[in-house]
Amino acid sequence: MSSKRIFFTGGSGKAGKHVIPYLLDQGHRVINVDLVPLDHPGVDNLIADITDSGQMFNAMTSYAGFDELEPGNGVPQFDAVVHFAAVSRILINPDNETFRVNTMGTYNVIEAAVKLGIKKIIIASSETTYGICFADGQTNPTALPLEEDYDVDPMDSYGLSKVVNERTARSFQRRSGLDIYALRIGNVVEPHEYAKLFPHYFKHPEVRRRNAFCYIDARDLGQIVDLCLGKDDLGYQVFNAGNDHNGAIIPSKELAERFFPDVPLSRELSEHEALFSNRKIKEVLGFKEQHNWRRYVS
Repeated sequence: MSSKRIFFTGGSGKAGKHVIPYLLDQGHRVINVDLVPLDHPGVDNLIADITDSGQMFNAMTSYAGFDELEPGNGVPQFDAVVHFAAVSRILINPDNETFRVNTMGTYNVIEAAVKLGIKKIIIASSETTYGICFADGQTNPTALPLEEDYDVDPMDSYGLSKVVNERTARSFQRRSGLDIYALRIGNVVEPHEYAKLFPHYFKHPEVRRRNAFCYIDARDLGQIVDLCLGKDDLGYQVFNAGNDHNGAIIPSKELAERFFPDVPLSRELSEHEALFSNRKIKEVLGFKEQHNWRRYVS
């Protein structure tokens, strides 16, 4: 795949700070657009607010660095937008502010990209859209495994904002014909967190029920984003972004029977196949997991 000039929002966050280095390693040029810069070799940074439409239009027509002044050909166009910037969960800001930032920010980013003719847009949706994670009380899904054709039904401001963002993406794709892909990102795990968190998860699996036991290694998420950049002409798509297996040592069927006893299985599951299914990214994008938790935890 050829090198791309990428406009990346929210690259200083938990996921972005691992995804951007992966993209750089693949030869792409990345400008990180965030409220705080990412201190990483080779990263260009621009401080901007996604909730300000004018700033998004301006930033997407900006030089990435001083070296781009040298040819004298004007500002190059970005090849792709990757939009990760958001309030990252409930209980950080008031609910209405979480909803405002996430929905208006995504609208502004997609609108600017579409109207400027940027042909590939990838946005961060969330596993919380399935309505289990931030539910009031213990809620069951209608079926397992969780797959992209599910009628997503969250009851919280964060999950709802991500559902709205998916609809925003779909709307802009219909009017533009461009490629816009939404990644329902699972619970992001950084490399240092395996030894810290997973032994506790294995002793107390109930703490992972709200995430449907899913996880996505931040570096494997980088691979997924890169695969999206290289896969054209899919129009509007939603992809679960998760690893192959559950973040649990209990086999999948037993896990479902124990923690989701009244929930039907829509198909047979392999022994440890994730209840948050990544089958689509494997079949459509060619995703091959590199960072299963078993590499890092005994």
